[in-house]
Amino acid sequence: MARRGRVELRRIEDRTSRQVRFSKRRSGLFKKAFELSLLCDAEVALLVFSPAGKLYEYSSSSIEGTYDRYQQFSGAGRNLNEGDADSNSDEDPSSIQSRLKDIFSWSLQNNADESDANKLEKLEKLLTVALRNTKSKKMLAKQSSSTSSIGQNSKRPSGLDEGRA
Repeated sequence: MARRGRVELRRIEDRTSRQVRFSKRRSGLFKKAFELSLLCDAEVALLVFSPAGKLYEYSSSSIEGTYDRYQQFSGAGRNLNEGDADSNSDEDPSSIQSRLKDIFSWSLQNNADESDANKLEKLEKLLTVALRNTKSKKMLAKQSSSTSSIGQNSKRPSGLDEGRA
């Protein structure tokens, strides 16, 4: 049996060839995700955006549930690493609004021109956490709106029932 040589990883210049390779690799990746979840009873969620911006997704359970679990896990690690117990990404919008108001009032009280490095670092952490929470909420909102409009079956990756040569 002839073995394949190593493939040199570089961008495929021909647009058609690149799209064909993307489709084949994407279906292979989704198949591996499905096999991993089935064989190892692992919770798997996979999101792939095509170069054109189209969303392809697979989840062994629910993507929202897996993403929430990821946020809790990464939030816990972030809290331990940074020592910031206030950064909770599950906050409701009114709580985020109040946090932003706190940041604004804090920045007015502590004039940035007269602040030392420690005060500015604290402000930077507050703003970073607020931005991270906002991005998470935005991503969840986009995902839930695109999931409802796409209507794809997220329990099984597309192309698994097609034969392989």
